[in-house]
Amino acid sequence: MASPFNRAHPFFNYRVALFLSIIPILIVGFSSEFYSGPGREFFNDYFGDFLYQIFLILLIVFIFPQIYPTKIAWGVFIFNCIIEFSQLWRPAFLQAIRATLFGRLFLGSGFSWEDFIGYIFGCTLGWVLVVWLKRKISL
Repeated sequence: MASPFNRAHPFFNYRVALFLSIIPILIVGFSSEFYSGPGREFFNDYFGDFLYQIFLILLIVFIFPQIYPTKIAWGVFIFNCIIEFSQLWRPAFLQAIRATLFGRLFLGSGFSWEDFIGYIFGCTLGWVLVVWLKRKISL
């Protein structure tokens, strides 16, 4: 079988499309975390969660293109629900990790039921995007 970086590989064009989709999601996602203009609370607290779901789905599909997008979308949703509920647990070592930028971005800083709305819509749109790309590339 050809290397995944070889144009002859069956997933090469799919991975290129996924990569090109990941870049703007990543840029806008990080930007939303530091946005300070009108609607700051929405962009900082909710829009980033929405984009994070899409980013994770695209990234996992990029790494494992043979896995069904539905399984990945559900896995990302369940994973992020676990992370969200873990924010109710506040031992000192987790609080120290959450005090860092990486910890805040990955583990979050506080539980919020509203975050689940972003998870649902983000996973749904991420799934739709992956299915659309897969059909467009004809896999």
